[in-house]
Amino acid sequence: MTAPPDRIAAPAAAPSAHPGTAPQPSASPQPSARRRTRAPGAASGQAPVVAAVAVGGALGAAARHAASLLWPAVGAFPWTTLAVNVLGCAVIGAFMVAVTEVWTVHRLLRPFFGTGVLGGFTTFSTYAVDVTSLLADGHARTGLVYLAVTVPAALLAAWGGAAVTRRLASRMRRTPARVRVRVEGLGGPAKAEEGAA
Repeated sequence: MTAPPDRIAAPAAAPSAHPGTAPQPSASPQPSARRRTRAPGAASGQAPVVAAVAVGGALGAAARHAASLLWPAVGAFPWTTLAVNVLGCAVIGAFMVAVTEVWTVHRLLRPFFGTGVLGGFTTFSTYAVDVTSLLADGHARTGLVYLAVTVPAALLAAWGGAAVTRRLASRMRRTPARVRVRVEGLGGPAKAEEGAA
């Protein structure tokens, strides 16, 4: 006698490999578990980068402080801060071209020098404080000139540093070919060509 269609039982689970044990569902690894196992390695891999930035930042900030001691501001206009920011932006423009287009460098050089040293050397927070102080002390015209000049000067310096470095790198790439031509001109093949001409 057959059971009615609505009472047909679901197919039985596959038998276990070991008799007497219940079948185990297939467990897929949880994404969060995978993330947890990778996190410690990622954190330890960033430790040298953080250390490089910290050491570079300390050196850059010390260099900026030394610049303010060696070249104190004369009058109301904060010349030292402007010069530090423009110089730092010119160097970062040159540095970024050098490490991305010219040389293959150690992976810690960019965070050490670019983020750390130059980030500590340049000081746009002091720029903002200087503008506020100038306006509060009644030097509105000086403060507005300083406000208007600093950012374009910094951008122009970064562009100029990058452009000059790119041009120097292009010349350096062409120089070995010229040297080879001149050296070959002193040897046999060049003399033979000159004699044939």
